[in-house]
Amino acid sequence: MGAPLEVKVARTEQGARLPTMGSEHAAGWDLYALEDSEVPFRKSVKLRTGLKVAIPVGYEGQVRARSSLGSKGLILPHSIGTIDADYRGELFVLMTWIGEGDSYTVRAGERIAQLLISPIPEITFREVGEDGLGETERGEGGFGSTGRF
Repeated sequence: MGAPLEVKVARTEQGARLPTMGSEHAAGWDLYALEDSEVPFRKSVKLRTGLKVAIPVGYEGQVRARSSLGSKGLILPHSIGTIDADYRGELFVLMTWIGEGDSYTVRAGERIAQLLISPIPEITFREVGEDGLGETERGEGGFGSTGRF
């Protein structure tokens, strides 16, 4: 393994917490709520992190839900948020409350998501006819066709 990838990070507010790893081999870096925020039932709220990052060219940032919040009833309505290498705004985490009760209060300093940094391969799309795609055992089987759902 080579040198670690450097990702520049800036705080927009004094109280913002830098991303941390929950364990030595964690895939993602924990992101923290900058301030207390109320998330009403079935409503989406943009939670502030107070951070800006510079994702290196050739990489993307992925903002993913933490499993502990999902078990409480907080979800990311878009599943995974993508941070492009040329974005320089504040990182927000879009959360929706679907748990018990009228709302959920996210507290300042609470871990609200994970940030993963992933390489993006260089890709060229080449148009072919349908027969140029090749055949597979699965073929055109769609949702649930592999018996996993």
